[in-house]
Amino acid sequence: MDLLIGTLTLRPYVFGFVAAFLVAGALDLGARRTLLFAAWVGPLAWLAEFASTRIGIPFGLYHYTGTTHGQELFLADVPLIDCLSFTFLAYASLCLARAALSGRRVPAPVLALFAGVLMMLLDVVMDPVAVRGDRWFLGRIFYYPDGGIYFGVPLSNFAGWIIVGTLGVGGFFYSGGWREPTRAFGLSAPSSALPDGFGARYWPGIALYYAVFGFNLAVTGWIGEWVLVMLGASMHGATAAVLWTLSQRPAGRLGLEKQQA
Repeated sequence: MDLLIGTLTLRPYVFGFVAAFLVAGALDLGARRTLLFAAWVGPLAWLAEFASTRIGIPFGLYHYTGTTHGQELFLADVPLIDCLSFTFLAYASLCLARAALSGRRVPAPVLALFAGVLMMLLDVVMDPVAVRGDRWFLGRIFYYPDGGIYFGVPLSNFAGWIIVGTLGVGGFFYSGGWREPTRAFGLSAPSSALPDGFGARYWPGIALYYAVFGFNLAVTGWIGEWVLVMLGASMHGATAAVLWTLSQRPAGRLGLEKQQA
């Protein structure tokens, strides 16, 4: 019980994001599917982290320092909170991908890959500031023994995020968790017609995506890493512009209208 309480109090901002995911997911997917999403993505993330801390696959080799042992829950040498983080990151990325590809008939694997790429783009901001956790309230909880060319992070880490994000979202699609009618979500089959526009169901997840981004960008500025701030802001600003343009393309809507006709 002490470890559970410690897990909740050590990084309360993460549990704020988890709570937002549960609420947004319940409104979007329903409570059962939201829990199924977490039950699929969380263990997958743990397995990826467990493997990476031993053989360097898929994120590259890194190690947890264990400085919070006795203060929070660990599964083997992986903090539970890290596994939980992947659940809301994957869901928020999926919402943004769904909105950007609205009005189009999208194969489920393509949508899953798109969500994986968007999740990786969050980590472009998150991992460099997490590596510098000794300079803010996160603490030095992990390190890459060989460093990395992107502000101390190896490029293999970002490839790993795409893989885990894609498998997490894609596995959920094919696990029986998404069985809404085709006109609503259409992901009961490999090819699906997504709803048109940035619908009300998307917005809570999209807000969560940019809340995570904004939090990490703010911490990056707080520790004085202004080059990272400019890179992160520029990259996500350009990405947001591309996603918005993609969502507004008339061809997608016309294509859906033809299919419905």
